[in-house]
Amino acid sequence: MSGTPNVTEPTELSTVVTAEDIDAANARISPVIAATPLQRCDRLSAVTGAEIYLKREDLGVVRSYKLRGAYNLIVQLDPEELARGVVTASAGNHAQGVAFACKSRGINGRIYVPRNTPKQKRDRIRVHGGEFVELIAIGDTFDDAAAAARDDVARTGAVMVPPFDDPRTVAGQGTIAAEILDQLGRAPDLVVVPVGGGGCISGITTYLRERAPQASVLGIEPAGAACMTAAIVAGGPVTLPEIDPFVDGAAVRRAGDVTHAAMAALGARVGSVTGAPGELALSHVDEGAICTAMLELYQNEGIIAEPAGALSIAALASFPPDPGSTVVCLVSGGNNDVSRYGEIVERSLVHLGLKHYFLVDFPQEPGALRRFLDEVLGPDDDITLFEYVKRNNRETGAALVGVELGRRDGLEPLLERMDKSRLQIEQLEPGSPAYRYLT
Repeated sequence: MSGTPNVTEPTELSTVVTAEDIDAANARISPVIAATPLQRCDRLSAVTGAEIYLKREDLGVVRSYKLRGAYNLIVQLDPEELARGVVTASAGNHAQGVAFACKSRGINGRIYVPRNTPKQKRDRIRVHGGEFVELIAIGDTFDDAAAAARDDVARTGAVMVPPFDDPRTVAGQGTIAAEILDQLGRAPDLVVVPVGGGGCISGITTYLRERAPQASVLGIEPAGAACMTAAIVAGGPVTLPEIDPFVDGAAVRRAGDVTHAAMAALGARVGSVTGAPGELALSHVDEGAICTAMLELYQNEGIIAEPAGALSIAALASFPPDPGSTVVCLVSGGNNDVSRYGEIVERSLVHLGLKHYFLVDFPQEPGALRRFLDEVLGPDDDITLFEYVKRNNRETGAALVGVELGRRDGLEPLLERMDKSRLQIEQLEPGSPAYRYLT
């Protein structure tokens, strides 16, 4: 990311969210929204030495926790507000919650989503909302959709249902913590929570501070959209100049005013938990690590997590929990489009050091490609991409070559063989302009 973030002053909270508010939200939503399972994960427990439990919000009726906040807000609207209808902006999961609430309560809603919202999420919004919702795709990010939703509210007088920046939304999402304490029967040592705009972590931490103050919370953002970290560092919400939209459920350019104020009041700091009781820390993991966690969940536990849903699992590798501690990881959503798995596998391989790209200048002479295969490529390596680039002259032909290694420690031997060859070879580094353009 580049440029200078746009800093804005935080808004004063007119309503303070308390554990009592969250208990009241739980009473409102529980007749309609069933509690999601809390499951011990044997694999992750064995790997970490801790007792790892997964809070399976991906098994909820809309496959994410977002229904909790949306329903808690909408069920509190008065008849005059309901008659005006509701409007929201969402990356997809909150939209499904609003759509479900609109259909179940018989009210009309307009839902704005970014154009890159996965088709699977858009289809599910239509299924949950039916004739009661209108879906509008606009802009490239959640923040673009949010701006369009605000314009709609100003123009029509409809009621906004924010995905995170409202005390009623925060209280509804905080009901996750109430369920964890009830299902576990005791306070966990640590709860790991994905962070987008900050509603879920604000609600969970608020509840634990009052009901289980010894429990610590670690919030995990995607590295390409760490807006809450930026807000904590700056002392107020900031607008990030650029974000990576891959983790669509948490790709927020600006943290909420309400949620930042809550996080600041709760003493959030940037870093990792140190082991002291009741900490609240924020950190991030890169998108490749998230993809690896998604694939491992699918291959080992049969869990189909979306990128944001795997954030808390990805954090375990970078921030190992204390052996013997009890850790709850929030699997926040399972709305993943199967068409994205090619990119997910690609990002995971790059993260694991198994996938690399090179620009190779092949002499235009017989056997040049064969020599590359025989003399440069290792016995366990595979070419996954080969594309000729426009030739600069009549002597050489450049090609973009993708190589998947058989083993992670195979890169250095490969580079050594490349140095010894007569070929001109340039490795493309992840994150470089050439890498982004060519791949």
